Amino acid sequence: MSAPPPAEPPAVPARSGLRASDADRERVAEILREALVEGRLRLSEFESRLEEAQAARTYGELEHLVHDLPVGVEQTATYQELVPQAPAAVSPRIGGRPTSGTGIAILGGFERKGVWTIAQRFTSFALLGGGTIDLREANFEAPETVIRCVALLGGITVIVSPEVDLEVRGIGVMGGFEQGASGIGEAGAPRVVVTGFSFWGGVGVQRKVTKAERRRLKAERKERRQLEKQREDNS
Repeated sequence: MSAPPPAEPPAVPARSGLRASDADRERVAEILREALVEGRLRLSEFESRLEEAQAARTYGELEHLVHDLPVGVEQTATYQELVPQAPAAVSPRIGGRPTSGTGIAILGGFERKGVWTIAQRFTSFALLGGGTIDLREANFEAPETVIRCVALLGGITVIVSPEVDLEVRGIGVMGGFEQGASGIGEAGAPRVVVTGFSFWGGVGVQRKVTKAERRRLKAERKERRQLEKQREDNS
C-alpha cells in the first residue's frame, strides 16, 4: 500500500489580503491629503475615503482608495513607500526574548552595545548623564522597534546599521534631536522608530557600520588598489 502524498504547505495569502498596520493607514491618508490639496479629490470624496482608510483592515482595502490617483515617474518611489508592498523575507535578527527594555542615566551613564536583544518598546532617560544604544550587532524582539528618548541636561546616542529602516520623530527644546539619519532600509530589515524629546540636552541618531564590517571594506579597497596597480604594471 503506497504512502499518502505529503501535505501541501499552506498557501501564502495574496498581498491584498494581508493585514495593514496603523502606519500603513496613515501613509495612505497622506496620499489622500495631497490629492485634496492638488484638487484631485472633492472635500466630500476626501472625507469619505479618509474614513474608509482609518477603518481599513487589509492592504487591498487601502489600495482601492488610491487606485485612481495618478502615479507619475517622479511619484513612483513615494507611491511604493506609501502603498504597502508584499513583505520581504524577515531578517534573521528579528525574534527572540528581549534582554533590555530600558536605559537610565542619572548623574551617570548607560550603554547597550554588542550582541543583545532590544525590546519592542525601549525607554531611555538621561538626566545630567549620557547613554548609548548601539543596535549594529543587536537582535530585535519584533520587526518594528520604538525607542523613546528623554534627555534633560544630558545626551543619548542611538546607532543603527545602514540597512535598517529608520524614522526619527523626536523634538528638541533648547536642545537637539538629530533627524538626518532617517531613511528607508533594505527589504525585510528591522524598522526602528526613535521618538521623544530633549531639553537643554541632545539626542543623536547615527548610521554606522560595525568595526568588523569597516575592516572588511578597508581590506577590499586595499585589494582592489593592488589589482589595479598590477594591471598598470603589466600594461
